[in-house]
Parts: sequence; C-alpha cells; structure tokens
Amino acid sequence: MLEYSLYKEESIQGRYINKDSIQPCFAKLSVPINCIGKSVENVDINAFRIGKGNKKVLMWSQMHGNESTTTKAVWDLVNFLQSENELAKIILSECTLTIVPMLNPDGANAYTRVNSNEVDLNRDAKNLTQPESVAFRKLFDAFRPDFCFNLHDQRTLFSAGKTNKPATVSFLSPASNKERHITPSREVAMKLIVAMNLMLQGHIPGQVGRYDDGFNDNCIGDTLQMLGVPTILFESGHYPNDYQREKTRELIFLSIVEALKTIATDKIDDYKTGDYFSIPGNDKQFFDVLVKHPEIVNREFEAGHSVGIRYKEVLIGEKITFQPEIAEIGPLEGFYGHQTIECVDSKDFGFASDEKEILDLLLKFNN
Repeated sequence: MLEYSLYKEESIQGRYINKDSIQPCFAKLSVPINCIGKSVENVDINAFRIGKGNKKVLMWSQMHGNESTTTKAVWDLVNFLQSENELAKIILSECTLTIVPMLNPDGANAYTRVNSNEVDLNRDAKNLTQPESVAFRKLFDAFRPDFCFNLHDQRTLFSAGKTNKPATVSFLSPASNKERHITPSREVAMKLIVAMNLMLQGHIPGQVGRYDDGFNDNCIGDTLQMLGVPTILFESGHYPNDYQREKTRELIFLSIVEALKTIATDKIDDYKTGDYFSIPGNDKQFFDVLVKHPEIVNREFEAGHSVGIRYKEVLIGEKITFQPEIAEIGPLEGFYGHQTIECVDSKDFGFASDEKEILDLLLKFNN
C-alpha cells in the first residue's frame, strides 16, 4: 500500500487553487513545461509530458475553475512519479502521460465553474467556441492519447445510491451515443473504473458512486468517447468533515495511481464490465446540514418539517467561505445531513457556538 504522506504536495491546500498557487509545483518538475494556448484573459495554459512508454494517457484538471481537488491530486501524483518508488518506475516505463493541471486558469482565479466568457468548457467540446477548448483539442489531436482522464469535483449533495453514504468519489464511463451502447472504448473505461472501485472499497466502503451517463455530444467526455478513446470522468466528492477536500484528494491520487498501474501492467481485461453497473448510481440525498424540529427556533416553520441547508462557496480574498442557505423545507424523509441538528426546547435551542450562522438563518426565516 502506498504511503500517501510521502507524496502529498504540501504547498497547495484547501479549495482555492489558482495559477499562482501551482507555480512552485511547476518549478519542481523534472520535465519541460509546454504552453498549449492562452485563456480568454491571455493567461498561459501549461502542460507537461512525463514517461517514455507507448501507452499514452492524457489527463486534465480544473476545466471548471472552482473544482480544485483533482489539481491537488495531480501534483501529488507528480511527486510520486518523480520518486524512486518501483511502481512509479513501471508506470513511467510503460506509459507516457500528458498532464494539464489547470485548463481554465481564469475560472480558477475567480473561483467560477465557467471561463471569463461565462462559458462552461465542458459544454464546448463540439462547438469549440473558446480559446481554452481549442487549445485542449489541439493538444488531444497532437498527442493522440490511448486513454483520457477528465478530472472534476462534485457537490456535497450526492450520495452513493439512496443511502446515507456520501459519494466521496464517483466515476463515469461516458456514453458515445444516445442509446448509451457499450462501445469498445466505453468498455475499457468501465473496466478501469472497476479496478479503481475495488481498491477504494478498502478505504471508503460504500462511498463510491457512478455518475449519470446521459449523452451530450458537446461534453468533452462524450466527444472523446465518440472518437474511440477510453475516457473516464473522475468526480471528487464529500468525505465526512472534509470540506477542504484533503482526504478526497488522497483518494483521487490513489485512484489515478491504480488506473495507471492497471494500464501499465496490462491488467485491464482482468476486470468485468458487469461490475461497473454494480456501483450504485449517484443520487441526491444529502444536505450539508439537516435541521430537525426547526419550529422550536422559529414558529414560522411547520411542525413535522425539517430544514435542509446547503453551503454556498464564496471567494473572499483568497479564501473560500461556506455560507449556509436554506435549500428545502418539508418532511425530508429519506434525506440525510453531513451534519444533523436536533433543535431542543431550551434557551440555546441546542446549537453549538460555531453554528450561529445557521441559527441566525432559521431565526430570520419568514414564511
């Protein structure tokens, strides 16, 4: 088992990761850095190539600027690959990796999903209206990868099926047509996901989900799968008490290494596509905070109802703050909270001192 602490890139932490954050990481690279294009705001989009094998893997992170967990994991991966670890040496001898740590530097700086033209780059794979999309497609065409890893974050609302387990990591082998046929490229991606899921079950049993495979030919994963390249969507989700996603980062790192090991050692066909479908589909069963008996705090709430609260991520300075917002009110049966608050009939209503924002939100509610 890998000792993750040996490879964690300590210079980058938390949720706000922009172009400046990763400059010290680029400085430690043992391979050349290539500018593959410019963003809308004329910021360099950098990539690098590592390894000398004939199995080519392309991976990219922060296509959505506010999805930074996988960027941290990518730099952990680089530390691993540049180490003396024997598995790292095998991967580099069998594979050539091209890595784009931050495809959307403008969105990363502003902590937004979209780029500076307010376009979702993950919905621009066919139209190629944005400079970042064009730069990526040119890189793809020049590198001609055998595998693609599309690295993202997902919201805290996702559960692994209709359970009380968060979808801490989710995967998808995207469809390449509306019928969602299991094409050869899709089958390979499914088998790699099965390999990663088996590994993750030893770390987070029951907390791996399968992302929705609805087809959209303007999404990057669907487009690349249509082109015959096995493509995997990685989604970094919530681990209990880990809003900075440092534990999830570790799990994504381990997943990428497992996928690369499976590719490098020619073990893909050891896994079965049927096991892919045994991974529970992502559901939306979670609130960040579930408040029970809110009528004790504020009589505007109906007895028997609960309040589901979700956090809005807001960039203030260079720090992400989590601001509570009421998302839903009702019986909310079958829903869960990453935190559950039971209001009690007393002066402080049962709220802890660090829950003042939530208490204030409930007190101000006016139906």
